[in-house]
Amino acid sequence: MIGKLKGTIEEIGEDYVLVDVHGVCYVAFCSARTLSRIGSVGEAVVLFIETYVREDQLKLFGFMSALEREWFRLLQIVQGVGSKVALAVLSTLTPSELANAIALQDKTAISRAPGVGPKVAIRILTELKTKAPAFAGESMNIGLKQEIGEGVATAPVADAVSALTNLGYSRDQAANAVAAALKNGGEGADSAKLIRLGLKELAR
Repeated sequence: MIGKLKGTIEEIGEDYVLVDVHGVCYVAFCSARTLSRIGSVGEAVVLFIETYVREDQLKLFGFMSALEREWFRLLQIVQGVGSKVALAVLSTLTPSELANAIALQDKTAISRAPGVGPKVAIRILTELKTKAPAFAGESMNIGLKQEIGEGVATAPVADAVSALTNLGYSRDQAANAVAAALKNGGEGADSAKLIRLGLKELAR
């Protein structure tokens, strides 16, 4: 079982990188996001590896962080999501963005990934919603976002988020702004105050 590769980039393909580890070259399949960040041929690289062993093949999947690898594993517990779709999701969304989208039950964000239709997106949101907090990484305000996504946030919070999204901001941007507004305005702030403070946050 291979858990991590440290070596030199020998070649970068459309969906893989060839890593030279002391003269032995390993093919690791990666998300487009990972491939855009690993560097150039000849440079040193460290990849967290998920090893797939099947009767007819052995495949390595490479990630820039252990958290990204965990999301790759998590996504595949969802019916209809295999390695190809999981990589497509991670090519489109960072682990933090993915946790936010699941917490907010944001089907549109998940559906941006190639090969992810509405039904698969809904399954990802439904089956992984309890996992988002534990795998949020640097994602902020995940608890508040879950309340918003599940429709149990307070009326002022829900109204403020709705107002900001109607102004063209994403639900994630709106939720972050309202969370900051709550800290500045206090838990008892009404929707008008949250909107005003939220707009100040978004203007920074």
